[in-house]
Amino acid sequence: MTALEAQVGARRGGFDIDVRLTVEPGQTLAVVGPNGAGKSTLLQALAGIVPLADGRIQLGARTLADTSSGRELPTADRRIGYVFQDYLLFPHLTLLDNVAFGPRARGATRVDARGIAREWLDRVGLASAQGRRPHEISGGQAQRVALARALASDPELLLLDEPLAALDAETRVAMRDELTDHLTRFAGPAIVITHSRADVTQLASRLMVMEVGRVVQSAPVADALGTPASGFAERFAAGDFG
Repeated sequence: MTALEAQVGARRGGFDIDVRLTVEPGQTLAVVGPNGAGKSTLLQALAGIVPLADGRIQLGARTLADTSSGRELPTADRRIGYVFQDYLLFPHLTLLDNVAFGPRARGATRVDARGIAREWLDRVGLASAQGRRPHEISGGQAQRVALARALASDPELLLLDEPLAALDAETRVAMRDELTDHLTRFAGPAIVITHSRADVTQLASRLMVMEVGRVVQSAPVADALGTPASGFAERFAAGDFG
């Protein structure tokens, strides 16, 4: 079983973050905070999209990055599944080849990658749509494809940046249920950024509140919502953010 332990110091433009976190195998950590708190920068640093300025990222026995030794694994070698807020599906590829992209990037043959992709599209209920392109599907379907693409690469860590934010209210409820099912079955650590209290209570077992690039609270969900540690956390616990 693979746990994530990270000390993340990163800079993006004139903004810096300094975050320490641990996520156990099979655990989902929800990250909340006001806009500009550094939540997406944190995920991008974990994925290697934003380089570490200081710190260390350990995923099980593998060191993904360590500034003391100069180690910085490329994103493609980190075994991370990433679902972006706007999904970032490749518009020129079919849904099948979008999902097959992850296994191909990890060295699978085209035939094997497509076989894996078909299995995942079937799991998310889109097997019959495998020949379509992203502009031909709904937002809810795009979210399913993005999740299938992230999981098809057999990741050890799953990162989700506001995966339900772009959906209408009715679709969001249905997709939250689906995402809960997938996270329950995922054996590795997972981190989800959200602005929704409903996402936190349904998807996560632990909540971390970020403000101005720093952690102001990290606790089991019930404890964090019951005893908020800042003004933002108090408003979030009251349900002011959806």
